[in-house]
Amino acid sequence: MDIGVISVRYARALLKSATDAKLEEQVYQEMLLLAKSYVEVAELRHTIDNPMLGKDKKEMLLLTAIGGGEQASALSKAFIALVLKEDRENMIQFMANSYVTLYRAQKNIIRGKLTTAVAVSPAMEQKMQQMVESKTKGTVEFETEVNPDLIGGFILEYDTYRMDASVKSKLNTILSTLKK
Repeated sequence: MDIGVISVRYARALLKSATDAKLEEQVYQEMLLLAKSYVEVAELRHTIDNPMLGKDKKEMLLLTAIGGGEQASALSKAFIALVLKEDRENMIQFMANSYVTLYRAQKNIIRGKLTTAVAVSPAMEQKMQQMVESKTKGTVEFETEVNPDLIGGFILEYDTYRMDASVKSKLNTILSTLKK
């Protein structure tokens, strides 16, 4: 079996258990944090994959990566223990990402991103988020980013949609037209 199939099976089982226990939101936040920890701390993968490191130390590291052992849900703790018991710790990052994807699909959550040349007010950010939510008929996890290279305007991305209303893009379009 390949990593994708195994990861999705574990993630589905975790989501089903979390839904039954009404803990799907907490587990979602923990799996988001675990996936983010793998991206931000490159050594985490090497450490977890190290066969010389004991299961108890790996469990402690993984519990820390989901937000700390004390605050972690009992379900996430049991999930990590199961993954370690079955020697599948090398796939846990994929399991966390699969859980996030399945949860978002179940809850109709779409990721959106607004990139602007200068920081926007929280009111403007909320207005853009509400606009995307009205178009998608779902909940939007909105992220904002400031990129001065845009010169002005914005880039709005969600689902498969991308609207580039930046000054940089318009200048590049004019420049390419003039070159023809």
